[in-house]
Amino acid sequence: MLLPDERNVVKWLSQYGALTYTQIIRLLKDKPVATAERILSSLKRQYQIEEISDGYYLGLDAQCQPDQRMILAVWVLLKFIDRVEPMAHYPAIFPAQLFFLKEDTGYEIVVLYEGEQSLARLLQPQEDMKYIFVLPHSSMAQQLKLPRAPCLFATVDYRGQDVPEVIFFTQEEP
Repeated sequence: MLLPDERNVVKWLSQYGALTYTQIIRLLKDKPVATAERILSSLKRQYQIEEISDGYYLGLDAQCQPDQRMILAVWVLLKFIDRVEPMAHYPAIFPAQLFFLKEDTGYEIVVLYEGEQSLARLLQPQEDMKYIFVLPHSSMAQQLKLPRAPCLFATVDYRGQDVPEVIFFTQEEP
């Protein structure tokens, strides 16, 4: 029988696929790092989760392949995690990767690569919905056909580090 925090970790990994070790520690936001590490150790001992890529990622099994779009979306989610309940985030409908609720407002995180600007047209905005577009560079924001909803933009820059810098910006008028 899994403890509540252990169940949360298993649920996140079942929803998102493999995540980085650091992301899972940060998703366990209410726990000190040492406690979060013990939770992950316990799950490994119980064969509930497995290390992938020498422990950089964790997944439900060793064959799980990380989805880089989801990894980027989770880094953005983590910027808001202190105001998001542990189970108030989950996978979104394509082309978005992740949905979360923050203060009664829904947010969808949409990761777009170069050349995928047209995918923004597939979004179906609903009342009280906001979008966060994760782009490879800020100039790509001007090339998007945006939904009729509030939009924010972000870049995720690793700069050779394990934990990237998430930079938010708004679209500048031409």
